[in-house]
Amino acid sequence: MTKARLLRLSVVLVSIFMILLIIVYWDNVGTAHFYLHTSFSRPRSPGAIAAGEDWEALPDVDEFLAKLLSSSLKQNSSIPRKTEQLLVQGSNKPVVSNVEENVRGYDWSTHKDRNSLDQEKLQVERQRTLREFCANSSFTFPTKERSFDDIPNYELNHLIVDDRHGVIYCYVPKVACTNWKRVMIVLSESLLDQGVPYRNPLDIPREHVHNTSTHLTFNKFWRRYGKFSRHLMKIKLKKYTKFLFVRDPFVRLISAFRSKFELENEDFYRRFAIPMLKLYSNHTNLPTSVSEAFGAGLKVSFSDFIQYLLDPRTEKMAPFNEHWRQIYRLCHPCQIDYDFIGKLETLDEDAAYLLQLLKVDRLLRFPPSYRNRTASSWEDDWFAKIPLAWRQQLYKLYEADFVLFGYPKPENLLKD
Repeated sequence: MTKARLLRLSVVLVSIFMILLIIVYWDNVGTAHFYLHTSFSRPRSPGAIAAGEDWEALPDVDEFLAKLLSSSLKQNSSIPRKTEQLLVQGSNKPVVSNVEENVRGYDWSTHKDRNSLDQEKLQVERQRTLREFCANSSFTFPTKERSFDDIPNYELNHLIVDDRHGVIYCYVPKVACTNWKRVMIVLSESLLDQGVPYRNPLDIPREHVHNTSTHLTFNKFWRRYGKFSRHLMKIKLKKYTKFLFVRDPFVRLISAFRSKFELENEDFYRRFAIPMLKLYSNHTNLPTSVSEAFGAGLKVSFSDFIQYLLDPRTEKMAPFNEHWRQIYRLCHPCQIDYDFIGKLETLDEDAAYLLQLLKVDRLLRFPPSYRNRTASSWEDDWFAKIPLAWRQQLYKLYEADFVLFGYPKPENLLKD
């Protein structure tokens, strides 16, 4: 009799403990919000999702989470989430120094005279090219064959999520990413100015734009949602509008070099310039600060930079820095089915068309176009002193980006 009572008591205590555990855990996990306001790509209304439309193909756990979390659509999307907000006191407009202005090349004109492109056909062609080469077994590159589940969390840190409008943006440094991050901040209301969300992208200070705490990215999902993180990622990838902007790979490299090594950048000098100068220019006893180095005429050459990229030891030490890491490694285009592929070369037209498709063009406009003065026509000059063999190796290193995003092979640089 005593044993039976002890057994019943044990069952009751274990049940209470499990219920408390579930409550505590779900309090952390159940904060996901699915605000699917866009009608671009595969549109779904909140009512349709709640009714379970088109979820049949998802695994049981995904379907359960989708139905459970879709109920949050009824909540007021204007209520800010404290966990995703950074309070910024004072109104600080971004300031661009004259030196930075000359190198980065901001263009504040509206370019109203530019001919509009047939954006719909353009998007079809860009997506067709990408999908064909991703499916082409004869075209290979590292990581191509892995699944989305095989991508480590730390490699998903470039995927910024806006739950308010159902948008995912994969940012690529040196491809107008500062202004696109500003747009994502305005849409998600993830940053406040004196308690009020920013409405004008250009009002957001540059230092806050690149602060990792400002954005909700996929690599943060594990801390927030635990074992459900991958399921939630897949649901959002299925339902949200996913976009990225790309650029001619060689021109992007030139732009990265100019931005990080022709300007005084203390962090890049210490992390990258000093090792390059020692390894490829045989300098010793280098100054500890970038200002001293520039004053002494000690600067990394473009040739040093190319040697660094081609050196097998570089990747063994650490993955490429994001400013020169290949786009396919940043955004995983063969694992993620992007709905929109923009290009820096057609930034004005692409940006305007995308904001219309997202139905947010009345909320904001893309900041005055970012015209980096690193032009394609400069490639011949920049690579003139780079040996042919190096140029050919460099193309192989970035070939996937050229092919996947439809950039022509730079034959003039790869032949005598």
